[in-house]
Amino acid sequence: MVVKRRVTLGDVAAAAGVSRMTASYAFNQPTRVASGTRERVHAAAAELGFLGPDPSGRFLRQGALRSLGLVLGESLTYVFDDPQATRFVAGLAQVCTTAGYALTIIPTTGGPDDADRVAAAAVDAFVVWTTTADDPVLAAVRATHRRAVIHGGPPTDGFTLVSIDNRAAARALATDVWATASAPAVLSFPLDRDRRAGVHHDLDPQRVAYPVTRDRLAGFRDAAADLGLNWAAVPVAVCALNDASDARAATTALLASGRELDGLAAMSDQLALGARDALLAAGLTVPGDVTLGGFDDSPQAAAADLTSVHQSLHDQGAHAATLALRGGSGSPPASWQLTRRLSSTRR
Repeated sequence: MVVKRRVTLGDVAAAAGVSRMTASYAFNQPTRVASGTRERVHAAAAELGFLGPDPSGRFLRQGALRSLGLVLGESLTYVFDDPQATRFVAGLAQVCTTAGYALTIIPTTGGPDDADRVAAAAVDAFVVWTTTADDPVLAAVRATHRRAVIHGGPPTDGFTLVSIDNRAAARALATDVWATASAPAVLSFPLDRDRRAGVHHDLDPQRVAYPVTRDRLAGFRDAAADLGLNWAAVPVAVCALNDASDARAATTALLASGRELDGLAAMSDQLALGARDALLAAGLTVPGDVTLGGFDDSPQAAAADLTSVHQSLHDQGAHAATLALRGGSGSPPASWQLTRRLSSTRR
């Protein structure tokens, strides 16, 4: 089989009887070329089937590729399935659109080719979705010598961190949700990249790999101590995904264990709303039998009268993109506040 050679700008210049530079000007700076010459170049391009100059060459000459890379330690569908990720990516995209940049999503799987995928990414800077300190992609990103921002953590040398104070926020949430509880529990994000679901007792936050999960568990433990509750007796039901169906299953398992449950702090509104469905299906009331709260203060949380930690993942995404594209010496913690609603108020 004969492979047809790609038509180049040099071919067009030769066919039009002009220099390569003149042919380039005819496409990229047309006002610098006489109209007759410009028309001759375009006619030659049309006859040869030339699709136009390769933009990568111009970007390389300018020292910029005009693209921001999002390193995502999840499947690509995660961006569309997880509300937190969707809002975050929308913030990235808003800044990229305004700045005239593309957004390149680089999903990683934990496989041996992750580092190569990062190294080959044609981007000017990186934003890394929350991961673990031992994730090889962090070293791969650092090796590119491009600006990098990490969302959620872990804090990493050479990266700017964008996050809220998850420990303080979780402490405030659990202090409110568990204020009248004697048998509290936690609905948790995954502990590590293995994403194993299950129920844990006396869980040491410092042994948890994911930084957001670790910090929120530490905040819940702080709240237990503040309220005189025994953290070792607090069950932590870990969900494999930030998904309402996982939360329903985890809450149903907690209820089936026969242990009393009267206060449930969840790491997201998705998990809290899934738990609420399971509680109501079991004939329990919120907040009469079980007080409940989550994170993110989503529209769904407001509609369900759910107490929640308000934070803007959209704003955090926009801030991360701005830092990655423009640089910056540091980033203070993003803002958050506790929005108290009926779900944590036992009458």
